[in-house]
Amino acid sequence: MATTQHVNDLIRGAGMPILLLAMLAMMMVPLPPVALDALFTFNIALSTAILLTTVYVNRPLEFAVFPTILLVVTLMRLALNIASTRVVLLNGHTGTSAAGKVVEAFGEFVVGGNYAVGLVIFAILVIINFVVVTKGAGRVSEVSARFTLDAMPGKQMAIDADLNAGVIDQEAARERRQEIREEADFYGSMDGASKFVRGDAIAGILILFINIIGGLIIGTSQHDLSFSAAVHNYTLLTIGDGLVAQVPSLLLSTAVAIIVTRVSRSQDMRKQVFSTLFRDPRTLLVTAAVLGVLGLIPGMPNFAFLSCAALCAFAAHRVGKAPPEAQREEEAAASTEPALPELGWQDVDPVDRVGLEVGYRLIPLVDRARQGPLVGRIKGVRKKLTEDLGFLVSPVHIRDNLELAPNAYRITLAGVAVGEGEVHVGKDLAINPGQVFGSLAGIETRDPAFGLEACWIEPAQREEAQMLGYTVVDPATVVATHLSEILKANAHELLGHEECVRLLDRLAETSPKLVEELTPKLLPASTITRVLQNLLLEKIPVRNIRKIAETLSEHGARSQDPDVLSAAVRVALGRSIVQNVAGMRPELPVLTLEPELERILNESQQNDGTVGLEPKMMERLHKTLTEKAQSQEMAGEPAVLLVAPMVRPWMARMMRNIRNLHVLAYNEVPDDRRIEMLGAVR
Repeated sequence: MATTQHVNDLIRGAGMPILLLAMLAMMMVPLPPVALDALFTFNIALSTAILLTTVYVNRPLEFAVFPTILLVVTLMRLALNIASTRVVLLNGHTGTSAAGKVVEAFGEFVVGGNYAVGLVIFAILVIINFVVVTKGAGRVSEVSARFTLDAMPGKQMAIDADLNAGVIDQEAARERRQEIREEADFYGSMDGASKFVRGDAIAGILILFINIIGGLIIGTSQHDLSFSAAVHNYTLLTIGDGLVAQVPSLLLSTAVAIIVTRVSRSQDMRKQVFSTLFRDPRTLLVTAAVLGVLGLIPGMPNFAFLSCAALCAFAAHRVGKAPPEAQREEEAAASTEPALPELGWQDVDPVDRVGLEVGYRLIPLVDRARQGPLVGRIKGVRKKLTEDLGFLVSPVHIRDNLELAPNAYRITLAGVAVGEGEVHVGKDLAINPGQVFGSLAGIETRDPAFGLEACWIEPAQREEAQMLGYTVVDPATVVATHLSEILKANAHELLGHEECVRLLDRLAETSPKLVEELTPKLLPASTITRVLQNLLLEKIPVRNIRKIAETLSEHGARSQDPDVLSAAVRVALGRSIVQNVAGMRPELPVLTLEPELERILNESQQNDGTVGLEPKMMERLHKTLTEKAQSQEMAGEPAVLLVAPMVRPWMARMMRNIRNLHVLAYNEVPDDRRIEMLGAVR
C-alpha cells in the first residue's frame, strides 16, 4: 500500500514537468492532423473549464493557482500555433483538411468557406480580445495589485484591533495575516499574468499574416499552385487555425477579467448579481414600460418586445410582493419578544455584574438562535480578559431595551450605565487611525471605544476604505471592542469577594500551606480582595496570585491596611510591572519631581493618605505631567513618573486620568534596570 501511494505521489509530482516537456516537443516534432484535432479540442475544453471556475468560486483566493494555470495554458496554445503553422505550410497545398478536421471545420463551416468573411470575423475577435477584454483586465490587475499593497497596513491594524479586543485568537490572527499576504501575492501575479494574455493576442495577429504570406509563397513557388488556389487553401487554413486559437484566448481573457473584478470577500457571484440588479421592482417596471413602448411602434418586432415587456412586468410584480428589509427586521424583533409570564419572586433578579442592552435593530447581532456574531465576539472578549487579568471575568447578560434608540446599545456595570454607543447593522465602521489618504461618503461619527474619527460606510466601500488607510470593522467588532475597553478600565469592579475566594481555592490546590497560613489566620478574605482590587485599579494583573499571597503572608503580621499591603505587593511585582511598561529594554526612561517639590509633597502628607496642596499648584502639576506624557507618547516612549514611596499612592490617584502615565516608586524598579533620567518636573 505504501509503495502504491509513493508511486502515485511521484506520478502527480511529475505531471507538470511532463506537460512542459510535451509543449516543448510540440514546437520541435511535427504532429499529425489527428493529434492536432485532439489538442485543439482539449484546449477549448480546458479554457471553458477555467472560465466556469472563475464564475463559480466564491472568492478569488480560492483560485490562487490561476496565474500559473494561465501561463501554462498560454504557452500550450502558442506551442499549438507553432505545430499547426508547420502543418499548414508543409501540407496546405493538399487542401483545407491538411491541418485536421477542427481547423477545417472552423475554416469551412464557421465562416462558410469564405476567407473574406473569415478575415472579418478574426479581426473582430482580435479587436474584442486585445482592445477591450485584455487591455481592461490588465489595467484592473495593475490597479488591484497596487491598491492591495497600499491597503495592507490598514488590514494589519484591523487584525491587531480584533486580537487586542479578544475577538480572535492568535491562530485566527495568524491565518488572517497569511490571507492578506496571499491576496497581495495573487493580485501581483495576476498583474504579470495579464501581460502574457495580451502578448498572446498580439502573437495571434502576427501568426495570421506570417501564415498567409508564407503559404502564398510556398504554394505558388514550390507546389505550382495558382495564385487563386493558394489564396483559397492557405487563407482558409490560416483563418481556421486563428479562430481555433482565438476562441480559447478570448475565454481566458474573459476569465482574467472576471476574477480581477471580483471583490475579495466570499460571495456567490450569481446570487450577488441577481439580488443587486432585481431587488428594486422600479427598475423592472421602467424597463417593461420602455420595451412596451418600443413594441407598439409600427415596423418594430412587436412580439419580441411585448413578450419581454410582459416578462419584466411579471418579475416586478413578484419582487414587489416580497416584504421590505425594514419590515422584516421589525417582524424579527417582534418575534424575538417572549410573551410576558405571570410575575413571581423568580422575576426579582439580582443586579447583573456586567450587562449589555441593545435596541431592537441590534437584536440579530445577539440572537443565539440565528448565531448572532456579537455573541461569539463577547465570548472572545471574556476569554482574552480572563487570560490577561488573571481571574474569571463575569458573564455578560444581554437583553433588549425598547427605551433605547433602534441602533443604540448600552453597557452597564452593577446596573449603572458606564458606556453607550450606536452602530448600524449592515454597514461597516471605517476608523481613521491618524493618517488616511482621502475621505469617504457615509455617516460621520466617532469610534465609541477610543474616540477616533470614523465613518459608517456600505460594505461595498470596505476595499476602498482600506486602500485609503482606514481601519474597517463590522458592527459586532465595534461593540465588542467598546465592551473590552470598558471592562479593562473597570476590572477592579469585576473582582469581588467570590472571585477572590475562587482564586485562593485554586492556589490551595498547589500551595495548601500558603493559603492555610494566609487566611483567615493573618488576613480576612475581604482585605485580600481589597488588595487585589487596588492592583487591578492601577492596571496590574493578578495572574501571579502565588507571589501576591506570599507577599501578603510576609507583611500581614505587621499591618492589615490594604493600602500598605498593596504597596508591598507592588514592590514584589516590580519586575513584571516595569516589564509591562517598558518591555525588555535594559533602560527605563523616567521623569522625576524636583527635590523642592518632592519635599513639599512629603511635608504635606496627611494621615488619610492625601496631600494638602493649593489647588493652583495641583492644577499646574497636573498640566505639566499631561504635557510630558503626551510628548513621550508622540515619541513612542513610555511615560513614567518616579517618586518616593510615601507619595506614590496619592500621585497615582491624582494622575489616574492622564493617559499612559505610569507612577512608580523608587523601590519598585528592579536592580537590573538602568534608569534613564529625562527631566525633573517643577
